[in-house]
Amino acid sequence: MPWTPVIIMAAALFAVTFVHIQHATAFSPSGLNLQQQPMVRPHHHLMVQHPRYLTSTASTKTALFLSSSDIQAKLKAQMAKLQERDRSSREISPDELDVVYEDEHIVVVNKPSGVLTVPGKVDNPSLNKAVFDRFGCESNRMDKMVVHRLGMDTSGLIMFARTNAALRALNSLFRTRKVTRKYEALVCGHVANDSGVIDLPLMRDYECPPYMRVSTDECQRALLGLDPEEVGKKILESPKPSTTEYEVIAREDLDGKDVTRLALTSVSGRTHQLNVHCAAVGHPIVGDSVYGYGGEAAMNGGLEESSIPEDRASEDLQKEIADAVAGKPMCVHAKSISFEHPSTREKLSFECAAPF
Repeated sequence: MPWTPVIIMAAALFAVTFVHIQHATAFSPSGLNLQQQPMVRPHHHLMVQHPRYLTSTASTKTALFLSSSDIQAKLKAQMAKLQERDRSSREISPDELDVVYEDEHIVVVNKPSGVLTVPGKVDNPSLNKAVFDRFGCESNRMDKMVVHRLGMDTSGLIMFARTNAALRALNSLFRTRKVTRKYEALVCGHVANDSGVIDLPLMRDYECPPYMRVSTDECQRALLGLDPEEVGKKILESPKPSTTEYEVIAREDLDGKDVTRLALTSVSGRTHQLNVHCAAVGHPIVGDSVYGYGGEAAMNGGLEESSIPEDRASEDLQKEIADAVAGKPMCVHAKSISFEHPSTREKLSFECAAPF
């Protein structure tokens, strides 16, 4: 048989097979059927159903071919930068701590911006160390006090456990989402709606590791065939459903530039969730040097500008604000925290004002 008909027949067979696979299953990094997994459904552009934001596959730029070696190289280079940045964590003494509440079981502290929550592998200055030095704990291990974390640039309320029982109980409360944390942030531009929900699934960004981005089916398909032993399991994790509730406190100006003061509730509590969600709807957090204008992560949470809501802050405005606040702390603050006391079961709620 001549070669040309053979090639045509093989191509037709591949096309039919591929169409069948597309209709039979969703895709995951591991190649497993994800029909029961929470994923972004295909064929829906970014939809703005105010006051709720939704997204999907048609709203992203994705590399057609991924190289494990490229991902590894990017991750290694970025981790070196992050480790260097962690070394700039400000030293805080036990006497400097702004203690909001303390008893024999727990401590609640108002963390300043510019201080790591935990020291990391090289014993950087941290809030954890200062709290341990001042209060101590039953296990005599400072890492056994850590219940949750705030990013180095984030200020606000954070709690630590002093007993093993308190640590177990508080971990359970966080795991079952029985701790309510509300944040206050300044974001670029004026948000049009007074309140709403941002509902965008998140994934690790293989183009800007180890940062996060909005997940899409297209991005998940791009990971097919990659070896978790080579690129790391976190890169290949399934997308995480992520929900942020927002409410406008005030529409303000910062040196003549439009900004909005928001109350944010991270319902799902994912890594960098508030940063990515705000950027993905066109209103990055003021001073966010990672997910904001010119940051190291993908702009707009990885989405194309054409898919961002119409009330988004223009790129020019984002640049002007970024230039105006360069070198200053990011404007996001863990303003309140509410939970059940791990020993007495008393309902506790604490609040502290934002420094911006």
